[in-house]
Amino acid sequence: MNIFKLTGIKYNSYNNMNDFKPVKQEKSVISIRLDTEVLKTIDELSLKTDISRNEFIVQGIEYALKNFRKE
Repeated sequence: MNIFKLTGIKYNSYNNMNDFKPVKQEKSVISIRLDTEVLKTIDELSLKTDISRNEFIVQGIEYALKNFRKE
């Protein structure tokens, strides 16, 4: 199992731990209100894909932003 693949974050490959340079990614905490059924669906899908609810929502937002088309 590749933990880096599961997170959806791209990492450089390193030859040894001396090459490892952790980088803090800037994140913000927010609160949103979701329809109960939408949240239920998110929870079911995040369970099936074995990622957290938060990561599922983040990846969904990132996908939507990358594929957003202004008309």
